[in-house]
Amino acid sequence: MKRAAWILVFLFVASLPAVTTRLYASDEIEYYSFLRSLWFDHDLSFDNEYRYFLDHGVARGIGFRETFVDAVTPTGLRPNFGTIGSALLWVPMYAVADAGVRTARALGATVAADGYSRPYLAAMAYGSALYGFLALLIAAEVAQRFAPSGVLAAALVWAGTPLPFYMYLAPGMAHACSAFAVALFVLAWLRVRRRWSARGLAALGALAALMTMVREQDVFFVAGVAVDYAWTMAAGETARVPVGERLRGLAAGAAAFAVAYLPQAWAYLVLNGRLGPAKVVSDKMQWYAPHAGQVLFSPEHGLFIWTPLALLAVAGLAILAARPAATPEAADRRQALVALGVMFLAQVYISGSVGTWTVAGSFGQRRFVGTTIVLVVGLAGLIRAARGWRRGLGAAALVLAVWWNLGLMVQFGAGMMDRQRLTLRDNAYNTFVRVPRELPVLVYRYFFNRSSFYRP
Repeated sequence: MKRAAWILVFLFVASLPAVTTRLYASDEIEYYSFLRSLWFDHDLSFDNEYRYFLDHGVARGIGFRETFVDAVTPTGLRPNFGTIGSALLWVPMYAVADAGVRTARALGATVAADGYSRPYLAAMAYGSALYGFLALLIAAEVAQRFAPSGVLAAALVWAGTPLPFYMYLAPGMAHACSAFAVALFVLAWLRVRRRWSARGLAALGALAALMTMVREQDVFFVAGVAVDYAWTMAAGETARVPVGERLRGLAAGAAAFAVAYLPQAWAYLVLNGRLGPAKVVSDKMQWYAPHAGQVLFSPEHGLFIWTPLALLAVAGLAILAARPAATPEAADRRQALVALGVMFLAQVYISGSVGTWTVAGSFGQRRFVGTTIVLVVGLAGLIRAARGWRRGLGAAALVLAVWWNLGLMVQFGAGMMDRQRLTLRDNAYNTFVRVPRELPVLVYRYFFNRSSFYRP
């Protein structure tokens, strides 16, 4: 690991006190209920989890009782619109917490070994923070293949996108885990694409299944790999690979995906009585992506408006891909960059196809947190392209974009803004005037009186 990456490790360890070890949103409760129910009850009956969070004032959202406690699925269970992947990723941390709690109880402590007490919630929260950070480390390593500023780009994405919000403020959501699963998938693809062997495609299929179990829409990252595979098979030495060998490789990838996806398939069957999400989820989809433009540019959680660093990253990715490809190695890098661009566009498509594209009440356009690794590569390309006077201009743009994101995070958490949409004049004033003025008090409250931020 490079020395600069160790600096990121030090900063991450130092930042751990900023992780919020509680649940709040309905989505967080759904994802966590998978973990708690599997570990303690060994089933997918969430009635006791939902009632606990409702009775203890954790589930405060309007309509939570009607949606999750009173409603039943076609199989007679309580609904869960989340997926099982985050719970599977949290298991190692949860196991350590459970062992620690039971050891403490054997020594006379009174902490409850019920899956609801603070050690269990903390294990989940720190697990999400760790996975988000691992996504950044993987992204930095991948970006170094295309430009020399991968670590700096990762640090900028860490501060300038919604990722830290879902690492530290809302770790019960699946997005930090999504960033990790996608980054791992992309890293594996960059290694597999050298030969497209059956073993490599099997590994890629298994990682694609994990990625999809964390967030269903992340399966669309496979589109970039499909484009790269077709492109490679259509030209060069690889095109002369026997058809039978190609088919065996594809079959190995498909079989590995099917086997690794069994936990989610089982969950769908148990909860919904079919191999697919609940009907209320599938009914949200409009497959011609009518909201593709809004999901990028609308004040209602449009990605480029809430997160201008993402726009700079996409520009950097385009600049990298447009570089002259005078050698076979350069042409191969360009092909990989085009595939990364296809991955980003696929997320624009699927996010723009969801009827609830505004992700109301959430911080930023959270459906794009999975593109973290793409954004890091793009920013590394932008930093590489900056020369002369453009370097100063680019540095200023990066600093402003990062501060805009941090300012919005503070406003969002402290209740200083409309959480449904940006009002640019007010948000700009708060970001560049009010937040700097009140920052010492806000930091003190966050670390020593964090409950003062919680909405009643």
